[in-house]
Order: sequence, then C-alpha cells, then structure tokens
Amino acid sequence: MTENKLSFIDQDVASLKEQGLFINIRTIQSAQGSRITVDGKQVLNFCANNYLGLANDPRMKEAAKKAIDQYGVGPAAVRSIAGTISLHLEFERRMAAFKGVEDALYVQSGFCANQAAIPPLMGKEDVIFSDRLNHASIIDGCRLSGAKILVYEHCDAADAERVIKENLPSFRRGMLITDGVFSMDGDMAPLDKLYEIAERYGLITMVDDAHGEGVVGKGGRGLVDHFGLHGKFDIEMGTLSKAFGVVGGVIAGKRKIIDYLRQKARPFLFSSAVTAADTAACLTAIDILESSTELVDRLWSNTRYFKAELKRLGFDIGNSVTPITPLMLGEAPLAKEFSKKLFENGVFAMALGFPTVPKGKARIRVMISAAHSKKDLDQGLEAFAKVGKELKVI
Repeated sequence: MTENKLSFIDQDVASLKEQGLFINIRTIQSAQGSRITVDGKQVLNFCANNYLGLANDPRMKEAAKKAIDQYGVGPAAVRSIAGTISLHLEFERRMAAFKGVEDALYVQSGFCANQAAIPPLMGKEDVIFSDRLNHASIIDGCRLSGAKILVYEHCDAADAERVIKENLPSFRRGMLITDGVFSMDGDMAPLDKLYEIAERYGLITMVDDAHGEGVVGKGGRGLVDHFGLHGKFDIEMGTLSKAFGVVGGVIAGKRKIIDYLRQKARPFLFSSAVTAADTAACLTAIDILESSTELVDRLWSNTRYFKAELKRLGFDIGNSVTPITPLMLGEAPLAKEFSKKLFENGVFAMALGFPTVPKGKARIRVMISAAHSKKDLDQGLEAFAKVGKELKVI
C-alpha cells in the first residue's frame, strides 16, 4: 500500500531524468575558494556565490572562533525569548549604518528574510506587484501573505505602471517588490524608475538585494546605493551568504517597519537565532568592506575581463551586467553535458534548468570572484573554449 501511494514520486523522478532536469548534487570536500575539492577532484570554482572570497578569510575565521569561546556554539532560543545576544544588536546597528538606513533586523537566511518581511505587511485585501523573474523566496513570501500577486514583465517599468494603474484601485494597499540583481541573469532592476512609479501610486517598496550587497554600490553597499536612493526604499532585504561569505539574512529600512517586524515576523519569532560565530564573522565582513574597496574593485576587474573574453569566443552571455554570467545554451540536456565536460576539464560550473530558469533557457551560470587570479580566469576560459567547440556551441 505504501508503495502505491508514493508511486507518483517514481514517475516524477523518471520524468525529471528524461528531460535532463534531475539535479545531481555534488559534494564539496574543502573550504570555498578559487580552487576547491569536489567529489575527490580539485577543480577551478566558477560556481559559488563567494563574490569577495571571504568564505575562508582568516580574519573571518578568527572572529568566529573567538565568538564561540565567549558565547558557545548555539543560541539555544529564538530571538524574542532568550536568543538575542549583544552581537546580534551590534550587527543590526552596523548593518543599518552600512546601508544608510534607520534600522535592520537580522534573521537566519535570505530566504527567511523574505518570508519574515512580506506576510506581516500584506494580507488578503492587498496586492503585490512582482517582477516576472523574482526569486523563489520572494514568490513564496508573497504567497504566504495571502495577497493577490500580479506580475509585470521583467525589468519593465512601463509594464509595471500599467499593471499598477489597472489594478490598484481594487485593493486596500499595494506593494512593489523586485530583485535588485537577478540571480540567474545577472541584470539589474531599474530601481530609479520603479521607485518613482511606486511613490506616485503610494505603494510600499521592497528590493531583494541578495546579489547586490557586497557587489554593487560604493564599497558594496548595494543596488539602492548604486542608484542613489538611500533610505527611500521602505525595505531592503539582503543575505550574508554571498558576498559576505557567511550565512544569515537581513531586513533593512525604515525603523517603524523594522520595529513592527520584530513583533510580527514568524521566522524571527519562531526559529532559533543566528549563531554567535556567524554573527561575529558578518561583523568582520562589514569591517573589511568599510576599510577598503580593494576586494570589490578586484571582483569587477575580474568580471570585466572574463565577460569580454567569453564574448570574444562567441558565447551568448545574455543581458548580464554583473559578476553573474550566464552562458545561454537553451536545452537542459546540452547544459548538463556542457557542465559535465567542464568538470572533466577541471572546471566546476553547474548547469541550471527548469524550474530554476524558464524552460528552453537552460544555461551554465558562471560566478566570478575576487578570489580568482588572472591564471585562474585564463585556465577557465581555455576549458570553456574547448568544451564550447567540442559541443558546437561556438
């Protein structure tokens, strides 16, 4: 009987494999860096979100070790009961100052941050205007709120205004939410135009800057900084697992909203706090970013070089304007074969297909890091060129 009731799993898995969409999870056996050990093989790493190379930075590790000695390994409670330590409050203060906003709330992950921020502010009588390619965590946060979700075309401010104008009068209040840097395409939302439209219609504004923090803006202060909109967006969501090299999420913005979320945000109220070690490492990341732009500058230098060379080789890298560099291949089986052959040639870069990206738009997502040397980049380019020619992509 048990076998019959779970037969749908076998059917679905078989279908995923047939379409080339089954995810094979590789195992990392070393610290993150430009070169890592994957399934027992040392390879060049063009796969991780370790933009600034901080995930294995000695300063970060030392801060984490000291925090363990003082606070132990686990929080043992949620923030609202007995889990808030002085490091959490210091991080929230420092992050708000770094972002140029009034306040910040520190939660367990970027995914949790979107689930924490959206449902308390929006309900069944409300409407959310969302970019077509917004991240899954935004989509899930919107769904949890119960609000009506209306999608506008990707990065299209004119279409956003059309959808808002046609629908907003039917609802109690509205929110406009967008990714800042889109994680699969590497393009940027037109925040200046979206902000202007949202203000005109009285919408709550929220940007998910997970791939912008530590990458764009002055010294990595994010996409809102890039557009000179400090303190104007009501909510800026960020993650500490990418450029910051650690783990955790942050909701930054107007103090009234952040104070309200401390009362209402379910991931904050019902899940244990971030560890002291992670928090101390995140504080050290802020120290590093505030002291110098060296890592951010190197990231962008590497990005410009690698993108230019990929284009010269004849690859289609879409509309990316950030270190996220998609090699557009179309069909998932081709993308998987490309990734497999790259690995055979000493390069780790995963294939991404549906549902991570739309059907027919499978790709290799190449992630550039400040940790890459010129030698790393050139070796990677050689492998991409070899596989591209072998599979008749270029």
